Parts: sequence; structure tokens; C-alpha cells
Amino acid sequence: MQGKQVLVTGGAGFIGSNLANALAPDNDVIAIDDCYLGTPENLDSGVEFVDASVLDEDLPTDVDVVFHLAALSSYQMHEQDPTTGARVNVEGFVNTVEQARKDGCETVVYASTSSIYGSRTEPSPESMAIEARTGYEASKLAREQYAEYFHNHYDLTLAGMRFFSVYQGFGGAEEHKGEYANTVAQFTEKIANGEQPELFGDGSQTRDFTHVDDIVRGLVLAAEHELNGVYNLGTGESYSFNEMVAMINEVLGTDVEPKYIENPLDEYVHDTMADPTKMKEATGWEPEISFEKGVQRVCEPYLDE
Repeated sequence: MQGKQVLVTGGAGFIGSNLANALAPDNDVIAIDDCYLGTPENLDSGVEFVDASVLDEDLPTDVDVVFHLAALSSYQMHEQDPTTGARVNVEGFVNTVEQARKDGCETVVYASTSSIYGSRTEPSPESMAIEARTGYEASKLAREQYAEYFHNHYDLTLAGMRFFSVYQGFGGAEEHKGEYANTVAQFTEKIANGEQPELFGDGSQTRDFTHVDDIVRGLVLAAEHELNGVYNLGTGESYSFNEMVAMINEVLGTDVEPKYIENPLDEYVHDTMADPTKMKEATGWEPEISFEKGVQRVCEPYLDE
């Protein structure tokens, strides 16, 4: 993507800042964020930062493309205050897209979630039956329904990207998320400092861990191809938490055993795996960073100390 005016909501957060920084050298990029989970320190100097909420009026939506990533981005976060979660995740989406529509922007790429597939050890295609088990999942499904409305009623193109367990590590832009950072980042930080990571149950749960660089490429391709509908962004491979801990120990040269604890969450997805076929067929996108390579990247800052 070159020569475009781009708005990234949640642009100072983990995924948003990676996207904004990647686009900034060749585009005019505005990142808005209310700094709940983001910090402008994540952004390069070439990105224009605006301290704003997606619930505000007069958002800078007079652009060519909107990447809408702002959200309360986890089950725990949403359940702490379901009303605020719905306002940010649903009303904030409608508010942003409606302002963009009125400003003449016809291309929107937005964050949905893979957790709506529930627990599956087989690849999850976009066509499978889904349901909302949590307020967080309901809010993301509402986005997808409103996107369908905006497309059918106003002929906008809106691509909903169902992310699978996105990670980068505290050496990237995840540190500000703290307890809400991906487990790869959290466990590496603990193991590098000689602390035992806490695994729910027996550690056999699996995730389709997808590096943020692959996610960013997917987001950009979705905009460039003006995709409409929903698409998975995941590798199609899964690893257990036990395997992840072993890989981290191997790279760091450590031997820190995990601590197994009872799962405190009422709702918990035990296994995830993407079927990325639809995205590959639409854009040619494929993940380029294997989990082994990704873990190496997460661990590198600790090896340099």
C-alpha cells in the first residue's frame, strides 16, 4: 500500500502500532487511541498520534482506508464491565464506520476474533457454525453483523479479520498490555527471570500462535484487495502450552518448570486452529513466521542482556 491516507484505531496498541509503523514510510498514517491499552511510545515518529476514543465525534475519518482495531480485547476485560465493553466494541465500531462513510471512505478492515469458534483441535473455517458464549464474543459478532449492514445498505467494503492468538513479545509492543499480553510474551518474561509460568490445568491446551508481522501483512492485503466478509488470520498449526514452555526454555538455555493451577475462568477456549484457506485464495496470504522462529524472536531481547 502506497500513497494512501490511513486511519488506525487502537493505533497505539499492540497490533495497531505494528500496523501503523509498517504503513507510515509509504502512507500518511493517523493513529487514534485512548491509551487504555496503548501508548504513543509504541509509535514511530512518522505516525501522527491523536488521543481520542472511538466513541468521540469528529474522528479523523476523512481517509482512504480505516483499520478499526480499537476494542476491549479479551474476555476478562469485557466481563469486568460488560456495558463499557459493548459501548467500545460495538458502538465504537458503528460510530467509526458511520463517520468514515460520511467522509467518503469506502474501505474498512476491522478486528474480529477466533474465539467465536469455541474449542476445536481441527481447523476452523469461516463457514462453520458459531455462537457467542461471552460478552466479548457477542460484541465481535455484532461487529460482523453491522459490517454486513454497512455493506448491503451503503455498498462499503468491510473485511472482518478473525485473529488467532497474536504475539510478538515484550521486546516488541506487547509489554504495555501486561497481564493481557499473549501467553508467549508473558511466559517468556517469567522464564527469563527465573519465575515459573502458571498454566491452567495440565498445560495441554493448544493455540494457533500467529506472529504480529504475519497479521500486519494480512491486514494490509485485505485493504489492498478491498475484501468484504470475514477471514481467518492464523497459521493452521497449533502448539500446546507445554510445548511452548519447552521451546522457550530451549532457546533461553533455561530449565524452568511451569506451575499447574486450576483454571479460574468460567468460560475458556481450550484449543484453537485456523483454516486460512479463504484468505490465501483471496490474497495469496500465507504465514511466513513459523512458531519456532517466532519464539526465537520473542526470546532474542533476553539473550542480548
